[in-house]
Amino acid sequence: MLKGIHHVAIICGDYSRSKAFYTQVLGLKVIAENYRQARDSYKLDLALPDGSQVELFSFNGAPKRPSFPEAQGLRHLAFKVDDINQVVQHLQQHGVEVEPIRVDEYTNRQYTFFSDPDGLPLELYQTT
Repeated sequence: MLKGIHHVAIICGDYSRSKAFYTQVLGLKVIAENYRQARDSYKLDLALPDGSQVELFSFNGAPKRPSFPEAQGLRHLAFKVDDINQVVQHLQQHGVEVEPIRVDEYTNRQYTFFSDPDGLPLELYQTT
């Protein structure tokens, strides 16, 4: 019935800062960018290599996330990577703070967390 994740939607606090983070630091490719006059809001569609997407929205006055990371709702967004050490090094070279790499006790795979410019918890999960 369900075939996969098509997209994840994120509401950001500073559109230009978040756009730069997701495109320049994380390397996501722009599919479409639209300004919605009626909402005074941007919608940016970004592609990952597997075909899934991240939708980045700007909404004036959107409330901040109530707590980190255990608020009800989306806990975090995890990205698949082949070489976690290489990606961590890339993020750190761009001034992104990354938690120490851990090993999942059930899958024996490496993973770590970092945050986007609005404090949204993001995860790197090594799949190989």
